[in-house]
Amino acid sequence: MPKTVKQSLNPAFLKQKVEQEQIEKFDKEFSDMLGRINEKESEEFHKGLIKDFLNAVYYERKHYINTKDDIDLVIHNTESEKSPVGVVIETKSPTAKTEMISLQNLNLKSLQQLVYYYMKERKTQKNFELRHLIITNLYEWFVFDAQNFEKLFYGDKKFVKRFEEFEAKTLAGTKTDFFYKEIAKNKIETIIKNTKIFPKSRFFPLRHRQILFFSRENL
Repeated sequence: MPKTVKQSLNPAFLKQKVEQEQIEKFDKEFSDMLGRINEKESEEFHKGLIKDFLNAVYYERKHYINTKDDIDLVIHNTESEKSPVGVVIETKSPTAKTEMISLQNLNLKSLQQLVYYYMKERKTQKNFELRHLIITNLYEWFVFDAQNFEKLFYGDKKFVKRFEEFEAKTLAGTKTDFFYKEIAKNKIETIIKNTKIFPKSRFFPLRHRQILFFSRENL
C-alpha cells in the first residue's frame, strides 16, 4: 500500500508550522499553473509556468531559480545565482509522453537526462550541496533524494569513469544521446534490477495529480 502524505514526509517537516494562508496560496497557485497548461505550446512555455509557480509559493527572494547550461531549471541554495545548486529539475512538455517517466517505465529519456545533469553538477562542478532532483511534466512530479544519486551513480567508480570518458570525447559517441542510450540507460536498468530504490517508491496524490518521492530510506 502507498504511504500517506504524513508517512512520506521527513519528520523534521512535520514539526514546522504551516499557516492556513500558506496552504490556500499553494492550492491556488498549483491550480492556476495547471489551468495555464497549453499542450500546443513548447517545453519552454511550460518551464516558465513551473518557475512562476515555485517562486509564487515559496522561493522568490529566498532561492534563485533559473536555467543553468543545458539544465532546464535549478534552484540555488540561496537567493544568489552564485550559490551552489540545491535542486535540479528536468521538465517535460505534457505532450512528451515517450520521454516522461512513469511508475510503469522509469528508464526513459527524462531520467537518463537527469542522471547526466546530476553528474555534470556533482562531478564536473564538484557540487556536494545537491538536495533533490526532480522530473516533472506539471501533471506528475518525481522527486529523488540526491543522496540516492550519490550512492547509486557518483559512488559507482566504473560509471564515473564512463562519464569522464564521455566528457573527454574518447568514446565512440560524443553527443548526449549516446550517453543517454549507451551509458545512463544501462546503469538505470541495472539499478532497477538490483535495488529497491526505483520499484519501491513513495507516492501520494495531489489534487488528482501525482508526486512521487524517492527517499534514501528506500535503499
